[in-house]
Amino acid sequence: NQTTYEACKAFAEDNSIEFNYFKPAGDNTADRVAMIEKAVDEGYNVIVMPGYAFGGAIVETAPKFSDVKFIALDVSAGDLGDGFEVPDNLYCAVYQEELCGYMAGYAAVKLGYKNLGFLGGMAVPAVVRYGYGFVQGVDAAAADLGLTDVSLNYVYGGQFFGDADITAVMDTWYAGGTEVVFACGGGIYTSAVDAAKKADAKVIGVDVDQAGVIAGYAGVEGMTVTSAMKGLYPTTYDTLTDVIVNGNWDAYKGKIATLGLVSGDDPELNYVQIPMGEGTQWSDSFTQDDYKAMVKDMFDGKITVSNDVSKAPSDFATVIAVEDQGAIKG
Repeated sequence: NQTTYEACKAFAEDNSIEFNYFKPAGDNTADRVAMIEKAVDEGYNVIVMPGYAFGGAIVETAPKFSDVKFIALDVSAGDLGDGFEVPDNLYCAVYQEELCGYMAGYAAVKLGYKNLGFLGGMAVPAVVRYGYGFVQGVDAAAADLGLTDVSLNYVYGGQFFGDADITAVMDTWYAGGTEVVFACGGGIYTSAVDAAKKADAKVIGVDVDQAGVIAGYAGVEGMTVTSAMKGLYPTTYDTLTDVIVNGNWDAYKGKIATLGLVSGDDPELNYVQIPMGEGTQWSDSFTQDDYKAMVKDMFDGKITVSNDVSKAPSDFATVIAVEDQGAIKG
């Protein structure tokens, strides 16, 4: 949400376009619909919405306000519901989270970590894709290194924020030998970080390069191994530029686009990636050149990553041990 907001604000400032932030009063479709209607009533004619939870509100409002352009990030066909036909005033973008999840898992094992964990928020498709990609990356790196002693704990918190109960589970993981946890789902990272700090252990960030956010929260530098990132900022900024400045809505209208790799040579151009800078703890065992080679193999189809969310985490394990612990809550 914050990244999308920042991209909208920057675009508007750079192009002298009026911008406002409408925050729903509550976490439900009715309050989201109310804010969309308020924005339309006040004359706003391009509305950007981040997150699958906007699906229901889009279904209610997009067909009703045909002269308003709706741009939705992380909203899939499943979030819009069966039978909903995407109207010409709606563009949705979803991401191949399984690819950057794979990158993060592969990097972690190559960097020397053998006992890993995945802490998801709620088991919505985007989070599941991150997790299943992570399992596949961990497994692939272990296979490449000839390791048979790599293990991975896997759980969903059942919510998108950390609390004492989730932290207690993370405490158990770290005490049991887990070295790094991929915390994937909004504010749930706080529980992984709280536990990792006590154990002098590591975490992996999500969505954006979270190294700075995690260091600020923990009060400790160097806790983040890497982050599985998707291009919320460039998607927002570039789409608004093309639609509003270039008048190119016809290229977007009525579509649900899946964004992933667009370059095999420059990883930073892709919509899914890990940080090329200090946000990843590079070493001789996994260098930036190693990462570039892996991305090139993905782009060329030599590495394939499944996004089949109907499977179980352990279905993707060939040489590693996966302990699926279900959900902590819900």
